[in-house]
Amino acid sequence: MNSIFLVIILIPIIEIYLLIKIGGQIGALITIILIFTTAIIGVYYAKYEGLNTLKSGFEQLRRNVTPTYEMISGAAIAFGALLLIIPGFATDLLGFLIIFPKSRKFIFNLFLKKQVNQENKKNNFIDGEFEDIEEDDDRKI
Repeated sequence: MNSIFLVIILIPIIEIYLLIKIGGQIGALITIILIFTTAIIGVYYAKYEGLNTLKSGFEQLRRNVTPTYEMISGAAIAFGALLLIIPGFATDLLGFLIIFPKSRKFIFNLFLKKQVNQENKKNNFIDGEFEDIEEDDDRKI
C-alpha cells in the first residue's frame, strides 16, 4: 500500500520536473506541441497494435488455442495508451515501451522470470501423497 502512495506522489513530481527542465531548454510552445504530438502518435500506434493483437487472438482461437499472451498484450496496450494520453515525458516513454511489441515482450519476460523465481522460493517442497507403513517384526529388512 505504501509503494502505491509513493508511485502516486513520485510520478507527478518527476513529470513536472521534466516538463520544467525540457521546457526551459526548448521553449514552452515546443514542449506543449511535443506533448500533444506524442499523445496523438502514441494513441494511433496503440490502436494499430491493438488491432494486430486482436487479429492474433482470433487466429489463436481459430486454432483452438487460448490466446493468453494476446489478452495480456491487449491490456498492456490499453495501459500504454493511457500513459501516452497523460501529459508528460516519463509516462510517454513508458507508454511507448509498452506499446512496441519487442520491448513489451522484453518487459513481460522480466516479470515472468521474477514471478517464476518467487514461485520457486515459495514452493520449496515436493507435493504428493504419503502412506504410513507399519513395520512388522517378522519382515526382514
